[in-house]
Order: sequence, then C-alpha cells, then structure tokens
Amino acid sequence: MIDFAAIKKAAEGYQADMTKFLRDVVRLPGESCGEKETAARIVAEMKKVGFDEAGIDKMGNVIGYMGKGKTLIAFDGHIDTVGVGNRDNWKFDPFEGYETDTEIGGRGTSDQLGGPVSAVYAAKIMKDLGLLNDKYRVMVTGTVQEEDCDGLCWEYIIKEEGIKPEFVVITEPTNGNIYRGQRGRMEIRVEVQGVSCHGSAPERGDNAIYKMADILQDIRALNENSADESTAIKGLVKMLNPKYNPKYKEANFLGRGTAATSQIFYTSPSRCAVADSCAISIDRRMTDGETYETCIKEIEDLPAVKRYGAKVSMYQYDRPSYTGVVYPIECFFPTWVIPEDAPATQAMVKAYEGMYGKPKVDKWTFSTNGVSIMGRNNIPCIGFGPGKEEEAHAPNEKTWKADLVRCAAVYAALPSIYTENK
Repeated sequence: MIDFAAIKKAAEGYQADMTKFLRDVVRLPGESCGEKETAARIVAEMKKVGFDEAGIDKMGNVIGYMGKGKTLIAFDGHIDTVGVGNRDNWKFDPFEGYETDTEIGGRGTSDQLGGPVSAVYAAKIMKDLGLLNDKYRVMVTGTVQEEDCDGLCWEYIIKEEGIKPEFVVITEPTNGNIYRGQRGRMEIRVEVQGVSCHGSAPERGDNAIYKMADILQDIRALNENSADESTAIKGLVKMLNPKYNPKYKEANFLGRGTAATSQIFYTSPSRCAVADSCAISIDRRMTDGETYETCIKEIEDLPAVKRYGAKVSMYQYDRPSYTGVVYPIECFFPTWVIPEDAPATQAMVKAYEGMYGKPKVDKWTFSTNGVSIMGRNNIPCIGFGPGKEEEAHAPNEKTWKADLVRCAAVYAALPSIYTENK
C-alpha cells in the first residue's frame, strides 16, 4: 500500500532545495546548442541527492538513473530555453529572476527547467522512502535542442544510445493538469520561380512575388475554409469529420490542424527589378489522422501551386549540439495521443488522486519531445509538469513553488502504482 501522505510530506520538505536548484539553473543562460553549463549543474545535483548513475551522453543530454529494477520508466525535461527577446519587456533580470513566498521568476522557469528539478527530487523521494524495488528503474533526463528541434534529442537517445523506456513522463508545463497528447507539426517550404526584368517594364518579366500572392491566398483558404461539398479548397477543419478522418474522435480532442505562413523570401537583382524567385515557410500543425505525406500533398494540390509549378518540400535540421554532434533530421514532428484508459494514463491519474483530488485530463497546445518518443517510436508518453503553458516564451516568465512540490510528489508515487500489478 502506497503511503501518499508520506510522499506528499517528503515533497513539501524539499521545496526549499528545489527552489534553490531551479534558481541556480535559471542563472545559467542555456539556449539551444548552448546548454553545457546547465547540463553540468544538473548532473551535480543528481550526484548530490544520490543517483545511482548520472552523466552526459555524446550529444550533451543529461541522463541519470535511480534503482535497478526491470521496468524502465523515464521522466523527460528539456534544459534549453528560448532567448529573452526584447529586454525592455522584462520587469526583472530574466537570468537572476526573483523569488517570493509562492513564485519563482526567470527565463525557463515554466518552459521548462522546473520539470527536471521536480523529477530529480522525485527520484530522491523514491530512494528516501524505500519505494525503489526490483520492479522498476527510474531514468531522469535533461535533454538538449528541444526548442530548436523538438524530439531530436530522443531520436539520438533511442537510436544511438539504444535506450527504450516502457513509458515516458513529459514534464513540460501542464497548468496543473495531466496531458495525454498534442498536435504534431511540420516546417514546409514552398518555392516558385520567375524571370527578372527592369522594373520600368514589368511586362517583360515573370514576377515570382505575384505568383506567390496567389499561392498565399490558397494556403489561407486551406486554413480558413469550411469542408462544405461546394468548397473548391476544403478547409483543414474537415479532419474533425468522420467522413474525412477515421481518427476524428482524437482529432476533436486535440483540435483541428492549422496552416500559417510564417516567413517570406525573394530574390531580385535590385529594388528596380522584377523578382525572379519567391519562397515561403509554412508552420503546419497536424491533428490525429494527418501525416507528413498528406500534408505535403495538400499543398501540392492547391490550384495556384499546380498552376505555377511550385516546389513543395520539408525543411531539414542539422545544427550541431553544444558537444559538436550533428544529427540531421527532417522538420517533421508527428502528432501523438495516448488513450485515456492506457496504463500510463491511469497510473498518473491514480498517483494524482492519492494526494490532490481528481485531475483534469487535457492536451498541450504546443509541441514536446513526445513527437519523437511516441510520435516516431511508439513509446507511450503522459504529461504532467510544473508551470503554465502561457508562460512559455513570454517575458516575465514564472512558475510556482507549489507546482514543483506537487509534481515531485506525483512523480514519486507513479512508478510504484504503475508496476504494482506487474
């Protein structure tokens, strides 16, 4: 029988330690590909609290283990952050942060340095209270480059390190709820060619920007149109309808896909010449039932894309990690969703209920490392993490001490509940 009261009390007792740990990490700026100091600080904390193993892989990911049991259960948190943007929008130093009786401020406090902090202390609680047994082993990660290319770190961990947990807890912020999925995304490029000429006689050339203007209207229609039979370009909302999508139930849970033009580029000999090429980037969010093949074909089939022979492709990511490892991958981040009745979901709900009452089970708006763990590799993921989604990437980012405690307690109880009938 799990002593929930003892776990909760232990987590509350580590609030000051978790607060100090988080503030220390926040003081080390660690944008994607610059996480070296952050990784070292997390390894030091793992060793301090008694992890059985703690180190850094060749890509730069922190990996720590507690226990020696059979079933491997992982807690993932990325340790890179986005930049601070316009410093004038911050009311405090984003790296020094601040602390009150209830809050901790600083870049990365919600997205998502608080998650690894809670997971490290959850493992300590498991050891302190004798919860570790021969049924499970806990893995805590501090993964890199998530903000640049979500999931890349886990592609490396799974494919190159050969590590495959039975399931993974994603510790991204969940607004106090349990999250069981997210929409996927793609980064698509559309390019169209033209012929330049002197701007004084534009009829002599073939303006690529004008062609792209027509393509942009078709992309806008794809995003905004209804799925009515009379609609020439049926909108992405069609995937919520069983007529078009056999996975419509989970699609309705996750929300419809979207297509947003995010960047535009051109080439031209000068400001006094007709543009001879134009390209755009599309941020394509995918719901359940959509694949990269269907998303690419949707763009290729747009009337203006076909009319102008535009090229449609996916971006690639090949930026070196802070250790110098280059692990190229296409910018495709699959949708994933775990059923409500899945063992990992039910174990998380039971762990939460044991200390904090009935949770809300929901989904993320943004993307996480689950795109690789479950989306590409079919390893179940369940989400629960300190902080709020709306704090992510925003100025004056903060998290709450109570969230760190609550997450540490739930994480500590989870493995025992999951493995109790194994």
